[in-house]
Amino acid sequence: MAIEAPLSKYKKKNMLITMAILIGVGIWFYYDANHNPKFIEKHTVDGVPDSTLTFNLKSPPYLVGAGIVLGIYLFIIKDKKVVADDKTLNISKETIAYEAIEKINKTNFDSKGYFIITYTAGEGQSRDIKISDRTYDNLPAVLDHIVAKIS
Repeated sequence: MAIEAPLSKYKKKNMLITMAILIGVGIWFYYDANHNPKFIEKHTVDGVPDSTLTFNLKSPPYLVGAGIVLGIYLFIIKDKKVVADDKTLNISKETIAYEAIEKINKTNFDSKGYFIITYTAGEGQSRDIKISDRTYDNLPAVLDHIVAKIS
């Protein structure tokens, strides 16, 4: 039986809020710099735009572009998840066999919401991977399953 921990609602909502803010501020700056005569008059000195007006003229494409890139990134990672099945732990594109897990540091899981898995990689070197509840939901069930499998 596989236990899944999908991408957290916390992360998705924060990315959506950030996207909305970037695009909204970009539109606001564009409006002020191009269609608001009072703002343009206030920030023009002797026919030359001051730093505020210059910033509002140049920044909207970058702000809106950053919001769009963030939306594309969210679309790409929306199906990211941790899957703990009977023999392996799958995290994104990485598969870790339970036999390769050396230790699990879960001292910060209750207070800070993350645990660290130390495992042996294919080359025989030891690696750490941090799994946080800010990135994935349903981590307590996954952690319990991993601990049961390696014990």
